[in-house]
This record gives sequence, C-alpha cells and structure tokens, in this order.
Amino acid sequence: MSDAAAVPGFDVPVVEEWMASATQVVPPCTWTRLEGGHSNLTYELVDSEGAHFVIRRPPEGELLPKAHDMWREWRIIDALHPVGVPVAEPIGFCDDRDVCATHFYVMGKVGGDALYTAADTAPRLDEQARAAVGGSFVSVLAHLHSLDPGEIGLGDLGRHDGYVARQLKTWYGSWTMSAEAADYDDPRLHALHERLVADMPEQGPARVVHGDYGVHNVMVNSAGEVEAVLDWEIGTLGDPLADFAYALNAWIEPSDAPDAAEVSPTALPGFSSRDDLVEAYAAQTGADLSDLGYYRGFNSFKTACILHGVYARYRLGMKSTDGVDMDGLFDRIVRSIELAEQHLVS
Repeated sequence: MSDAAAVPGFDVPVVEEWMASATQVVPPCTWTRLEGGHSNLTYELVDSEGAHFVIRRPPEGELLPKAHDMWREWRIIDALHPVGVPVAEPIGFCDDRDVCATHFYVMGKVGGDALYTAADTAPRLDEQARAAVGGSFVSVLAHLHSLDPGEIGLGDLGRHDGYVARQLKTWYGSWTMSAEAADYDDPRLHALHERLVADMPEQGPARVVHGDYGVHNVMVNSAGEVEAVLDWEIGTLGDPLADFAYALNAWIEPSDAPDAAEVSPTALPGFSSRDDLVEAYAAQTGADLSDLGYYRGFNSFKTACILHGVYARYRLGMKSTDGVDMDGLFDRIVRSIELAEQHLVS
C-alpha cells in the first residue's frame, strides 16, 4: 500500500520521519491494514530493507476513557520482552501530537497465526502440532504468573488486592443497568452474585494478568508453539487463578455445546483436554487449584454480564443488528449462567 491517503489514522510522511529518527525502521515503508485487534488501527509495515514491523493506534473518533490503551500495551510488552515472555519486540512508542493525533507504538512482526476457528486451524496444524499447543499455551501463562510485577517495572500497573471483588462489582453493575434495555433479568444471576461475593477466596500475591488469554490472542507456529501473546490492552495486576480459569473456560472440548465445539479450534482431534491444562499449570506453578471451580464460575458469570450488556446495546439501536444472531446471543447469555452454576457446584 503506497497511497498515503489509504492509511486512515496516520499521516504517513510525518510518521515515517519519526520512525526514521526514533527507531530502527528504515522508511519508506509499505503499509498493509491488519484486521482484528479490537478495532484498533493496526498495520503491517515493510521497510526499505525488507524488515517487517507492526504499528498500532486506537481507533479514530471519541473513545471511552480507559478503552484502547496503547500506552498500557506498550508498557507491558516492553517489560515482558526482556524476561522471556513471548511478546512482540517493542520498537518505539510515540505520544507526540505533532506526529499523530493520538499515541501509537511500533513493534516487531511475529510469526505464526492466531487460532480463531476449527476451519482455519485444521489445515494449518496436524494432530502432532495440535497436541503441542496446550503445553506451550500453559507454559507461557505459568511463566507470566511466576513473575513479580515489582521486579519487572509493572508494580504500579494496577491495584494489588481485591481483583475479583472489583470485577464482580463492575459486571454485576453492568447487568443491573442493562436489564431494562435488554428486557431480560434472571434471578439466577443475582443468586450467583450473592454466592460469588460470599464464597470469594482470599487472593494471593498479585501478578500480571492478561484478561483475555486464549488461542485467539496467541500466535502459534506450525509446530504448535506459542510465538507471541498479543492484545494486552486490558492487562493489569490481579489474581492469576482468575486469569487461568478464563483461559480454561475458553478452551472448548468436543463434548461441549455442539455450536461451540463445531467452530472452536481446540475441539479438533489432537488438542489437549482441559484436565491436561490443569495438570500442567499445577505442576509448573505449584498453585493450589482447589478453588478452581469458583474461578471458572466467576468467569462464566462475567461472560453472562458482558454478553447481556452487548445484547442491551443492540436492542437500544446503539449497534447495528445486521447479520447478528440475536437469538443466538441471548442463548449464550443463558448458557453462561448455567455454566456458572455448574462450575460452582463442581
């Protein structure tokens, strides 16, 4: 892509001048838009020497105060890259409004591919490679959770205590505020909230938590190894067991609900089971996982509240429903409540 007008969000000559003076990128570059990334404007750059990079900034328009925090992402990868957590190489961060209307950063381009669907994954990874994904996936998370945030410069990334309590307050508040617009309330959700508050485990030492750790946010090579973890914009300090339980919930097995198992990459033959992941995480971290059912229930509760808020915004007309399966979305809310109940009795 050579037409600067075809690069929304960046004044290409100005940004390339900054890159030439502040990074190892050697302009001019070709710019290619990358899809995904939570609507952030993300482009692959190929500089004049053939080196590949990625540049990333928030979307254009008015944003919520804490949304699309590129500075947070930059801080995290800049701290994690030197200590062996597989993240993209941090190249440069810019917060100069003479260069761009908002902050942005440049990172190295990593290999591999994120795993989104079974259809995409099946031809890319054979069963031997699929079998390797689970071990690599857990090892990366276990290593992240072993790090003392203060020792790697992230001690002020968030509060050190009360992670689950704050999350419960936030997402239960979202549910109650969305109930009228969604035209749906459920007494089971309120009962779950009461139980989760009453039975909350004591949090151990705070660790860096990704917040959305799943195979959709890791780059996996053809051997089934995690090359890099992406999308750190909601990373914070928190309870590592909540982070692990989130990843576990997102790891779909063949025996799960047919609509989920049919499309999920981890339901393909060869992938590890959730029990395999639990065994590996326990072995590598030494963590007491006796409360894992609580944390899985907490994450299913949170998912129900998030989906409920999305459903309400659709019903209010705040988002277009073109192509959206509203009945399917509603069913996912109900299913998340049911899963939360199941996890809390397991």
